[in-house]
Amino acid sequence: MSAAIQVPNVAALKDLAGTDLGTSDWMVVGQERIDEFARATGDDQWIHVDVRRAASESPFGGTVAHGYLTMSLASALLPELLVVEKCSQVVNYGIDKLRLREPVPAGAKLRLGGEIKHVREIRGGACRVTLALRWEVEGARRPVCLADVVFVYFP
Repeated sequence: MSAAIQVPNVAALKDLAGTDLGTSDWMVVGQERIDEFARATGDDQWIHVDVRRAASESPFGGTVAHGYLTMSLASALLPELLVVEKCSQVVNYGIDKLRLREPVPAGAKLRLGGEIKHVREIRGGACRVTLALRWEVEGARRPVCLADVVFVYFP
């Protein structure tokens, strides 16, 4: 893991377009987390929550994390990559592009990497920041998820 990039204030973000953010520490995506996500969202499809059935019937050989769970882990891992000081709030503005390229098996180690793709100043001194993020599973041949996510950072 690389140390989080420390940005002194929101205005300084505009100079960071193209900056590589490195990668976060590894996080285990265990069955308990998958089950909790299923309960929270109502998505209890057997490939996620039925360990016995998934072991015998799933093309993945076991249960796998929900795609939206994988994506949502960016909230937990992004602070390991980027910290903006003197920022009153960060608002999730959306996702421009998302690809779920590989399954995340229960018990897998996942990390987040990325780059500051684009920064646009907006009214009131805020910045709209597009991050090209990639979710990697230890031992996988390619990133399991790719997304261009957009956040608005407010001073």
